[in-house]
Amino acid sequence: MSKTTLALIAAASAATGASITAFLYSSTPKQTPSPPITPVTRPSTTSTTSAPLPSPHSTSAPLPIPTSPVNPAGILQYGFPGPSGDLQTTPAHLSTYNRALRTPHFVAEHITPTSLLLNNGSRRLSTFYEDATLPPIFRAKLADYARSGYDRGHQVPAADAKWSQEAMDSTFVLTNMCPQVGEGFNRDYWAHLEEFCRDLTQKYPSVRIVTGPLYLPKRDPVDGKWRVSYEVIGSPPNVAVPTHFYKVIYGEEAGDSPIGKVALGAFVLPNAQIPNQKSLGDFEVPVEAVERASGLTFADKLPAERRKRLCGEVRCEILVRQFDDSRRMAVPNVGGGAVLARS
Repeated sequence: MSKTTLALIAAASAATGASITAFLYSSTPKQTPSPPITPVTRPSTTSTTSAPLPSPHSTSAPLPIPTSPVNPAGILQYGFPGPSGDLQTTPAHLSTYNRALRTPHFVAEHITPTSLLLNNGSRRLSTFYEDATLPPIFRAKLADYARSGYDRGHQVPAADAKWSQEAMDSTFVLTNMCPQVGEGFNRDYWAHLEEFCRDLTQKYPSVRIVTGPLYLPKRDPVDGKWRVSYEVIGSPPNVAVPTHFYKVIYGEEAGDSPIGKVALGAFVLPNAQIPNQKSLGDFEVPVEAVERASGLTFADKLPAERRKRLCGEVRCEILVRQFDDSRRMAVPNVGGGAVLARS
């Protein structure tokens, strides 16, 4: 994969972002100060003598401002237009949902050495299901993924929620899914990245992970302009296919300690086939770049003195584990062929 897009995102937080950054992350336009309002006094209408016209520099008190003749907030009597964050809380994750794109804004999870040791849930007993808490018109539906060519890609992986069957089941809700390229990504490199996150619990007693989709611009080869283009699947076409995915990882050295150090790492991967030989470090970007691209904030309340760079603490490489055929089990995944079971 070309490093153009990743360099684009990484440049977003650098002082030398140049023209690439200018389009995506333009600074707030300067506001031109409004000219001062000069109060004007009205001539008296009771005097029989002609009064001189008021001076523009009159010191008389301005007229009182009348009560507003409009009430924009009155639209709320018919309901709040939105956007609605649709905050979802399940045993396995916390998320907010984008009704327009039918994909999550983010999905957050928490794993520990203890949670990964427990084995009380089986994905064989779990099935994909629609989120009944959403209005039907805004839901991603099972039929949307049928024959789409994409996997229903977990944002919080089922393998991170084996500590209970309820937690395992909750990872199969469609608000935890995005359309993902299957072969070479969801079933390969992305799965190895998920394993990388689990392996971090060997060093950190508490690991938090935020995952979600991105829809990034690409330069048009004809006119050189930057445009956002993504596929939409479903009938009618509702579910947006992300161009990229991000993971923001927090390696907590002391769990919920208010003073403990936190190793931060952010990665952006294209929704495309990635060779297993590709270094994970090639996809590392500043956290601020993901914030600018997603419109979300991830560590604004984490002081600089508590931060460490994850890839400065651990080796940011994926480990490709080869399984013999006897351990492979195909699990149906409508719209994306079959997925190798990962437990």
